[in-house]
Amino acid sequence: MNIAKFHYKMQSLQRLLTLNCHEAWVHQLGYLGCEIDVIDALPGRYCTQWDTRMRPVPKGGVLTTLDKVLQTRPNYDCIITHNITDLLDLKTLPGPRLLIIHETLDGRIRQHGLNMSPNQLRMLCQHYLDLVGGHAVAISALKAKTWGFIDDIVENCVDVQEYLPWSGDIGSGLRIANQITNRKEILLWDFHAAAFKDVPVRVMGFNPDMPGVSPSKDWDDLKSILSSHRFFIHTAHPEFEDGYNIATLEAMAAGLPVLGTRNPSSPVEHGVSGFLSDDPIELNRYAKLLCQDRGLAGRMGEAGRRKVAEHFPVENFVKQFKKSIETSQAKWVCRRVPDSYFSCEVPQK
Repeated sequence: MNIAKFHYKMQSLQRLLTLNCHEAWVHQLGYLGCEIDVIDALPGRYCTQWDTRMRPVPKGGVLTTLDKVLQTRPNYDCIITHNITDLLDLKTLPGPRLLIIHETLDGRIRQHGLNMSPNQLRMLCQHYLDLVGGHAVAISALKAKTWGFIDDIVENCVDVQEYLPWSGDIGSGLRIANQITNRKEILLWDFHAAAFKDVPVRVMGFNPDMPGVSPSKDWDDLKSILSSHRFFIHTAHPEFEDGYNIATLEAMAAGLPVLGTRNPSSPVEHGVSGFLSDDPIELNRYAKLLCQDRGLAGRMGEAGRRKVAEHFPVENFVKQFKKSIETSQAKWVCRRVPDSYFSCEVPQK
């Protein structure tokens, strides 16, 4: 393979590679309209197989293995990674590469218990990307800011037409979060417990250490659950996490008002599309109000639905992410490592 002859044109974007991580985020790649190889069955992940309870495999996506990719060495328009481990797993595979920043710098260290300082992790990622001609893109302005060297931001998207009409027949709150035990400080879980201690709330997500808490059966089941609940909950420490995540955008697209803590990046307008407060007693009153007043919840939820349709459309994600791929392709041409770095032979099994 003559790496030096790689040329890329955005109009010919045809094939991407990514790894099984953050199924809800990876599912968005299906909107790009190209083939997507998704490396599955990776060791050391909290869910080793693609979890269809979170999302179906994205449109155009095919599950594959790391061994197969390294042995066959296909040509990819872009290699999309999610952490330094992904980058190292694919270090011998030539091609433009993106590093998607899903977490704040401090949030990643806290959640994963990494034995390094924020500056050490920042320098490690920045130096490696510089060597291999990689490009980092963050999913929010907060996450970009905390890493210090990222100026490319592509926010998540949501298609409101994919969600069922809201009924809110179940007078209960809904919270969706994975790995809560490892993220209690980030999610302000003690605040959550205090604010909703005597309010009916269903908690969902991948949390095997929490009895009675599990993901939905599949995406259709999740949509049904969203449509039937009265309101959604998202609390987060503003230094470590945004005032929303993909689940929040989904809930708003499904017509649920959102209750949460105040956060500069929250898409929720207090008193219009939900209620925000840093006082658990006050938030408790708002939760009980929505449990009692379905009409108010419906009006607020509709305002939230309009908000995400305007500010998080699929079209924006597609346009901006294609620009990020284009940037990765330009940086790949200027990589510092020699071509021999990518020519490592993989032993046949």
